[in-house]
Amino acid sequence: MILTPVIDSMFHLPVPVLEKLLRPVVVYLVLVLLLRLFGKRELAQLNPFDLVVLLSLSNTVQNAIIGDDNSVTGGIIGAFSLLAINWLVVRVLFRSPRLTRALEGRAAVLIRDGHIDRKALERESLSREELVEVIHRQGFEHVHDVHRCELEPNGSFYVEAKDPSIADKRHDELMARLATLSQEIAALRARPATT
Repeated sequence: MILTPVIDSMFHLPVPVLEKLLRPVVVYLVLVLLLRLFGKRELAQLNPFDLVVLLSLSNTVQNAIIGDDNSVTGGIIGAFSLLAINWLVVRVLFRSPRLTRALEGRAAVLIRDGHIDRKALERESLSREELVEVIHRQGFEHVHDVHRCELEPNGSFYVEAKDPSIADKRHDELMARLATLSQEIAALRARPATT
């Protein structure tokens, strides 16, 4: 039958199954360690250079994960192995906050009460311009409008306003006006009717 050689080449494993299972696990653990060592900035994707690094990273480790194997079976085993190690790591970290902090690190406070912490920026390899771009994306015009800005271990930014936002101020003003109008209406209703 003609399909037999095609099917054999699609599903034939040129490397042992144990090796197929271990390769993705080793690469996964090394990548987690390297991303932890190189900092949160790599996860934040702040500029085109960082994005290129993250996109190239998957292609760089591809051969380390699959080896000389292009079979469907090898791909399925590799995918299973990656998903299994990720599932295991997530479960272990969920049960151990101490281990989570050790692996992920802590948030870096970049702005406190409207003042930039230059040492924290330097530790995270961020420029002032990149930080300003982040707070602009969050809807703040100036650094002094920010009470606190943190770079979280997962690469996201938490930005807290120093003062209530303009929308909050307008809401408070509107509520005060409504309260005043309600009092005036109640006073008008309480007056005796004069004819």
